[in-house]
Amino acid sequence: MPLYDYKAMDSTGRLVTGTLDARNEEDLLMRLQGMALELVRSREIKPNRFFGRGRITRRDLINFSIHMEQLLRAGISVMEGLEDIRNSTNNPMFRGVLAAIIADIEGGKTLSGALEQHPVAFDKVYVSLVKAGEESGRLAEVFANITEALKWQDEIISQTVRAILYPSFVIVVVAGVVSFMMIYLVPQLVRFITTLGQEIPLHTRALIVTSEAFVNYWYLIFGLPLTAAIAYRIVYGRSLAFRLTADRFKLRVPVLGPILEKIALGRFANYFALTYSSGVGIMDGLLLCKEVVNNTWISKGIEDAKQYLTEGESISSAFEKVGLFPVLIVRMLRVGESTGALDEALRNATYFYEREVRESVERMQSLIEPALTVVLGAILGWVMLSVLSPVYDSISKIIVG
Repeated sequence: MPLYDYKAMDSTGRLVTGTLDARNEEDLLMRLQGMALELVRSREIKPNRFFGRGRITRRDLINFSIHMEQLLRAGISVMEGLEDIRNSTNNPMFRGVLAAIIADIEGGKTLSGALEQHPVAFDKVYVSLVKAGEESGRLAEVFANITEALKWQDEIISQTVRAILYPSFVIVVVAGVVSFMMIYLVPQLVRFITTLGQEIPLHTRALIVTSEAFVNYWYLIFGLPLTAAIAYRIVYGRSLAFRLTADRFKLRVPVLGPILEKIALGRFANYFALTYSSGVGIMDGLLLCKEVVNNTWISKGIEDAKQYLTEGESISSAFEKVGLFPVLIVRMLRVGESTGALDEALRNATYFYEREVRESVERMQSLIEPALTVVLGAILGWVMLSVLSPVYDSISKIIVG
């Protein structure tokens, strides 16, 4: 929802300023009236996403969860806790969201019901966990679990970025160097080669053809990948069958695929443990966890496991039939079922995947650096050989003559 800066007047005639999110100005007026304030003027805040302002970050949610846990454990009411957090946050958009949540609770909504009105900040998993905490009377404990899950997610996302960003950077560097050589450097050398009047070797002719392709069709060479990326995003968003195929292919890409699979499964194990320990039912927990893995193929596997559970299978047996987890993790789940500590078994699985992801990312980065050196060395060697070979032949003929 849009965020508004407002100036209003309370019942004593004192001017009050602040920020609040609302669907429109009429909704803003009604929200302020619910807070016993009369609107004087308002202005919609346009988010500046380039500098990260005007949006709610994961760090905001972590701080919110930490403060709510501490305040609730100290015996402070939910309303007082929300007001304290609202007054201390530095993010104007989050401050507006908290103000709206406070107004909703004052209007009779529960905390989870108020959070549900702001999906831009609190997703379905977060809201469901808070609702389970309200129903079980363990709200402070739930906020502590959410904090740990968000911290783990923050770490795993940073590892995901490292796993994807570094290879992408390497590809861009190699493409940039090759483009510079083919568009600028090689044409200069070709002019020199043609002046020698010697027969041009095959590898030199191949270099000249490649360079001419870059010079004459650069817009296709650079434009086609961009067009393909845009088309991929459009089709991916509209076709479930394509998403299933694409996400399954991602998991089979050498080196990178296994890392992405471990990240997705680790995220699932972590959130399944969180929902289970917070009192959310197994079926509902699986439905929620489908949304956090960020891979349609694995989400389908979770849905298949849920179907097996409805047919009477145990959790370990269901996931074993689906083939979603490796044998070691299925064994952990079986032990967790037999001991009644399923959440602990899932946390062990989370630790296993986190360690595997960290080691895999480090191993991949150690392999990419020498691979980059080999690729650039091969290209440079090709260019130098193609240029020096005609020069050497020309000099040899001069000496012999």
